[in-house]
Amino acid sequence: HSGERPYRCSKCEKTFSHSATLLKHQRIHTGERPFKCPDCEKCYNDGSTLRRHRRTHTEEKPYKCPSCGECF
Repeated sequence: HSGERPYRCSKCEKTFSHSATLLKHQRIHTGERPFKCPDCEKCYNDGSTLRRHRRTHTEEKPYKCPSCGECF
């Protein structure tokens, strides 16, 4: 919560507060996509994007609108 951003990208000078966030960011520059979908083999640069993608195969709709009740 200190606001410090000691981790700097050597390619574009962006700064980050956590080393893991810097590593994830650096994949933008390297093109590395280590997270592969086991269903269709599409690859992603982070696990959260892969998890969101996998819902396209399961048709999972984890979010419900509090106003209308529709799931998405």
